[in-house]
Amino acid sequence: MTDILRLLVEKNLIEKSKATLLASEANSRNLKIEELLLAQGLVDEATLFDLKSKTLAIPLRKPEFQEIFLKVLELIPEESAKYYKMVPLSQKGRELEIGMVYPEDSNAQEALKFLARQGNFSYKVFLITLGAFEGLLKQYRSLKGEMTQVLAELEKEIDKGEEMPSRPRSQFERFVEEAPVTKIVAVILRTAVEGNASDIHIEPAKENVRVRFRLLGELHSSLLLPLKVHPALVARIKILSSLRIDETRIPQDGRFSASVGNIAIDFRVSTLPTALGEKVAIRVLDPTKALKEFDSLGLQGESLAKLKAAIKKPYGLILSTGPTGSGKTTTLYAVLHALNREGVNIVSLEDPVEYLMEGVNQSQVRPEIGYDFASGLRQILRQDPNIIMVGEVRDKETASLVVHASLTGHVVLSSLHTNNALGVIPRLLDMGIDKYLIPPTLSIALSQRLIRRLCEACKVKTKAPKAVVALVEKEIRSLPAAIQKQSEHLLSQKELSVFQPKGCKKCSAAGFSGRIGIFEVIAMTDELAQIVLSDPSEINIAKEAIRQGMVSMRQDGILKVLDGMTTIEEVLTATES
Repeated sequence: MTDILRLLVEKNLIEKSKATLLASEANSRNLKIEELLLAQGLVDEATLFDLKSKTLAIPLRKPEFQEIFLKVLELIPEESAKYYKMVPLSQKGRELEIGMVYPEDSNAQEALKFLARQGNFSYKVFLITLGAFEGLLKQYRSLKGEMTQVLAELEKEIDKGEEMPSRPRSQFERFVEEAPVTKIVAVILRTAVEGNASDIHIEPAKENVRVRFRLLGELHSSLLLPLKVHPALVARIKILSSLRIDETRIPQDGRFSASVGNIAIDFRVSTLPTALGEKVAIRVLDPTKALKEFDSLGLQGESLAKLKAAIKKPYGLILSTGPTGSGKTTTLYAVLHALNREGVNIVSLEDPVEYLMEGVNQSQVRPEIGYDFASGLRQILRQDPNIIMVGEVRDKETASLVVHASLTGHVVLSSLHTNNALGVIPRLLDMGIDKYLIPPTLSIALSQRLIRRLCEACKVKTKAPKAVVALVEKEIRSLPAAIQKQSEHLLSQKELSVFQPKGCKKCSAAGFSGRIGIFEVIAMTDELAQIVLSDPSEINIAKEAIRQGMVSMRQDGILKVLDGMTTIEEVLTATES
């Protein structure tokens, strides 16, 4: 019986008789005991490898996208990686960090020693799960197999003639349309889509080009490319986006669509001149993930009720606030989706149009030719709209126009940059809107942040530390009475339980799967109207919010922690003032 089986028996996770049968079956079928345990569903992957890490005294790594030099991948051939289930994670000097599923396997260790002697590198071993290995092997194949080959082809093409930037324009365009360059871009795009990345960053450095992917709100380095491929890489993306390839002095914006895994994905492109060359940022827009229902956004309870009441009104201003990347546009699209029906005319003014919605007339502003939000909104009002969406209220003129549009019988949706919902009214006043215009036009103001959502397949229930219990008690005691009553039973328990990330095959060992919003919503009432007309300070607005029963973003997050959706750390990070 293996050490893992003995430990599982000791912890009463499987019976001793079952362990004996498993050991015999694994031996007769020439299988690893871990594979058998997982195949029969006797223990989850996270628990199994956590125990294995403690048994072997080897740290368990939860790799996501790793910064991998292509030359590093060549140090371990794919066949060896697949057979011994080991893969390079990263490199520090001449030391290679190796992820192994079976570091206790003497044959795998001998093979690694041989490769280290051949490649002249030292190494440090980390334990990784089977699920993590399979995900890394997929990335490994994309990066090593395809990228190494096309880079070799591209470098041969580059070496044939003069430097690319000095080539005639027509020749350069033909060059970047040829197979090697197009394959490199295709591999990068596919890696991002398959890895559920929201953004791709291509950044020139002194010695190489770094490609990074944004996953669940955080940037992760993926690979480093030779600096000489940078001009062709940027040019290929510009051609796809219908941008000028000979203009490198000013920023440019564009978009293109491509089919990845039989799904048409939109890519929004932005280039930026830097001291080391042009940086490219690409937003990955998957239309299958764009239009969400309110509950899947994270809207619930009183906040959801206020929003639904606001969109039933025949006119009024709905403002969504929060920092860049907080999901404001997604929320506005969800509202448009709910309002979109045959009998209404919906017109949007966006910068840029992110997702195309059938039945909605979407227009993109172009400030460089004088078509900005203010001028565009004047034109929209001549299009007989029922519902208007303006991407963002950025200045006094646009603010005045959206307020008057809602005053003249339109439902108007827009976004505003404030820290919370309470700051919306003071911000409108700062932008020159008269006090008396706000009560009859503003329906609701909502503010939001995005937090990572725990993977449902592997999240682990744990006892909450005393500091967390104290924080939760404080927030629940300050909730509106009705919601407080629903949650108080949790505090009466002997132990308050929360959930923590573990990591499994389904979430690629990350412990999180997707993101969800935390919200606060304040609605216009007679009492709030009086405050706006008399003394619209944030303190007075906050008192009215409490009277309304507004749940703050932090409180909304705490409720989601208690529901097992996320962790307390995620909520505290997102709601730091």
